[in-house]
Amino acid sequence: MSRHLGDSWLLPEIDDLNRAWFTRGSIAVQQCDDCQTLQHPPDELCCGCRGANLSFRECSGEGHIESLAIVHQAVHPGLKDALPYAVVVVSLDDAPGVHALGNVLNRKPSEIAIGQAVRAVFEEVEPADGGERLLIPQWEVVA
Repeated sequence: MSRHLGDSWLLPEIDDLNRAWFTRGSIAVQQCDDCQTLQHPPDELCCGCRGANLSFRECSGEGHIESLAIVHQAVHPGLKDALPYAVVVVSLDDAPGVHALGNVLNRKPSEIAIGQAVRAVFEEVEPADGGERLLIPQWEVVA
């Protein structure tokens, strides 16, 4: 299956901080075990108390479009065939203050609007270099 932004588009480099986001197949945000602050993207320290006792909390994967940009000019030659596409900022329903970026897969860019309910879906990618299988979060508008 062809990837949403094309097979030539770069894949994320996986590390210990982002592994849960790109491989789990569910929306998981970082939570401080000391003060319960939720944060995304993950970091080595809590943005609330600066503590280092962090774990991941699974979320429902449901949210609302907080902001969007419709891209009409390729910022990279590999994106030329994907134009136009929408990049959205999603506020997660069960993680107040946490936002995630992504693409909307089931609507034309002109059909996407701020406030629409969305749910996470996962684009499965087997890296050509034999690396770790990815489940890249994307979004679908909930009808």
